[in-house]
Amino acid sequence: MYPMLKPALRRAWRGRNTVQFGVTPAHAVTLGPVDIATGSFLELLDGTRGLPLLYEEARALDLSEHHVDVLLARLTEAGLLDDPRSAGPQADVLRRRAEVMDRQRPDLASLSVVRPEPGGGLRRMEARRAMRVQVRGAGRVGAAIASVLSGAGVGHVEVLDGGRAEPWDVAPGGLPPASVGERRDVAARRLVRRSAPGPGAAERTGEPGLSLIVVAPRDGLAVYAPVADTAGPWIASGTPHLYAGVIEATGVVGPLVLPGGTGCAGCLELHRADRDPQWPRMLAQWRSGRRGAVPACDLGLATAVAGLAATHALAFLDGDLPACTGTRWEAALPLLDWRSEQIGPHADCSCGAAGGGGAGTRVFGGVPAQDTMAG
Repeated sequence: MYPMLKPALRRAWRGRNTVQFGVTPAHAVTLGPVDIATGSFLELLDGTRGLPLLYEEARALDLSEHHVDVLLARLTEAGLLDDPRSAGPQADVLRRRAEVMDRQRPDLASLSVVRPEPGGGLRRMEARRAMRVQVRGAGRVGAAIASVLSGAGVGHVEVLDGGRAEPWDVAPGGLPPASVGERRDVAARRLVRRSAPGPGAAERTGEPGLSLIVVAPRDGLAVYAPVADTAGPWIASGTPHLYAGVIEATGVVGPLVLPGGTGCAGCLELHRADRDPQWPRMLAQWRSGRRGAVPACDLGLATAVAGLAATHALAFLDGDLPACTGTRWEAALPLLDWRSEQIGPHADCSCGAAGGGGAGTRVFGGVPAQDTMAG
């Protein structure tokens, strides 16, 4: 064990004998009482010393081994200690890949903050490399999501889309200007490879099962009012899927659908029909009408939606249930006031979520997820 205080958390003395780790309320922790000798010992927890050397240094400060053990236990319980060497052999291989780790140090620092156990951040980073995510759409939103997921260490990111890239598909963090006229799927694959942290991070060494599908089509209507039949195979196979897109200057993120546990696209459509009997009539017209106009997809809004969707996707892949689980988030220009709407299971939907009693504890994305209730 080579314990180190998590360097991502800034330290400050709240008084003569209390130390605060972290700035923001979400992750800040206070430790006390801390005397001068213990405060000096904290400076030695930098990951370069094993326990025998730490005991020796503690004796020089008139601190007993028992005092050191109690302190380390308290720091570990508070989620303040890290030890990358304890993350396991596979993570240890990743830790030695300097070309990858140099790119992902900010991501690893973030994971160390949200994962309390020593080595937890590095284990999650290694787990991402074995995951496979499919992004359906290579427009301003979808391509940027794929780029972020690949850059964040997801090892297998594939993008599905048809046609050729148009000038209005180009976006910072998405398809580059040179891709105009090229097949969208080919351009997106190149973007994913270029975004990957280090050589080989996006190369396949097999075909892992899908951890997540991100539905981000260029036509935002397919996100705002997704076709239930399209999601039928995903529901049947138990594949989690997340919707994200922009329609008429309105950004949409969610819901993240956990088949059998949360409301799906079919539930959404049925709930809307319950509230507005004319909704099915209008929806049929919108879906059947020809779209010749360039979509109203502001670049800043598209980037915000892509960033939020990618962050929610990564949280899910890392084993959490983000705020978009069974919930849709919307924000419209110009004020960009994000609002949420729960998408509960509908009793008449064939997905079965209404009678399933919730998602339960099951494995999604290779990591156990906790119970979730929607509606």
